[in-house]
Amino acid sequence: MLSAITIASRNTATRQLLSGSSKRSFASVVNNHAVTIDKKYKVVVVGAGPGGLSVASTISKLLGKDQVAIIDPAQYHYYQPLWTYVGGGLKDFKESQRPMASLIPEKADWVQDSVTKVEPDSNHVVLSDGTTVGYDYLVVAAGIQVNWDQIKGLKESLGKDGVTSNYSPESVQKTYQFLQNFKGGNALFSYPNSAIKCPGAPTKIVFLAEEIFRMNSVRDKANVIYNSFQEKLYGIDHYGEVIHRLARERSIVFNPRHELIEIQPNDRKAIFRIHNQEGEDELTTYDYDFLHAVPPQSPPAFIKESKLADPVNGFVDVDKYTLRHNKYKNVFSLGDCSNLPTGKTAAAITVESGVLKTNLIADLQGKKIKEAEYDGYASCPLVVGRKELVLAEFSGYTGKTLETFPMDQRKVSGFNAFINKEIIPSIYWNGLLTGRWTGPTEFRKLFNHFRSTPQ
Repeated sequence: MLSAITIASRNTATRQLLSGSSKRSFASVVNNHAVTIDKKYKVVVVGAGPGGLSVASTISKLLGKDQVAIIDPAQYHYYQPLWTYVGGGLKDFKESQRPMASLIPEKADWVQDSVTKVEPDSNHVVLSDGTTVGYDYLVVAAGIQVNWDQIKGLKESLGKDGVTSNYSPESVQKTYQFLQNFKGGNALFSYPNSAIKCPGAPTKIVFLAEEIFRMNSVRDKANVIYNSFQEKLYGIDHYGEVIHRLARERSIVFNPRHELIEIQPNDRKAIFRIHNQEGEDELTTYDYDFLHAVPPQSPPAFIKESKLADPVNGFVDVDKYTLRHNKYKNVFSLGDCSNLPTGKTAAAITVESGVLKTNLIADLQGKKIKEAEYDGYASCPLVVGRKELVLAEFSGYTGKTLETFPMDQRKVSGFNAFINKEIIPSIYWNGLLTGRWTGPTEFRKLFNHFRSTPQ
């Protein structure tokens, strides 16, 4: 961890990097119009989440100083998979948070600002203050945009009177308090009508809450209701069948095709739109004593409005195997902001980062290779209790399992629960973010020798 003086010095240097005194202008001509580039890098990485830091760590070591920039305005970096445990009272929020300055690779420049526009035809991005940053290669790892305003009343209700969400760094710290204070009535949980990061997270908190109610001897007074826009509790049937069985055994009511559209906090009512398979949609209202809401999510606006966007869904349009943009060959993307048809999880990013770096490094070194290909690997550690976990590992492209351990990972496991809660966070901080961890593929190959049916 860097000292406060070091962090302050680095932040000062970052601000000076693009200040008037240190700007260097580069001329670029596009469609007969000159574009002034204030600062240019070999590689620009947009976003300092797990994907961006992993790529920037490896590439900056390769290229050296003044060659790689990371653009991100955030003061803190969060290990968001830990928020399930924070909300369930099993981890302290501080364990999920570190100063961003302490994680920026030593040889990369941190531009602490937001990208407002991407101009791939002229190889530059525009920052919120109007500064232009040029690149030879662009890596877009900007995450996903959380849209609290799309559910009427949610933003104003969040963190008050039993309304919470593990998708907010502020309200996740209220979740366990509200669960502990719950004395009975309706405990409502929602899943939105959109793509979301960590699609298993809304289900995990349902199971943790139900267990808390049992531990607090209020389960017989609680109606645990999970209203989801999705048809299923979990989309990969190999694991979903187990999750549905556990929900039935624990008397968790699952209502599919239910979309939360409004919260009325004064009356403690939640309004859902039911998407009927036949006929018109209808509205239904639930009273609540506790409500965990998951906000709709979307591509960041600057991506959706750019030429990088997939015209169908607005995420970055990349080849699903090589992670290279389908039109702009010097642009790559990974993680939640890409249109890769697999789970938007940190585990997926581990393998995505390895593929992307292999292909980008070959370009940087002028080598012709058979490009590395991503197999759609994703993982969701499905927490179903304080010491219970179903470890889902699969390809989002095929739906087939890609399990690491030589056992049936559908079985509820205390060992996997321990690994996920106590070991994986260390791999995240010290392996993924530093560029050294690119997923469990090699371990899977090793363990294949011990499987009855190799994958």
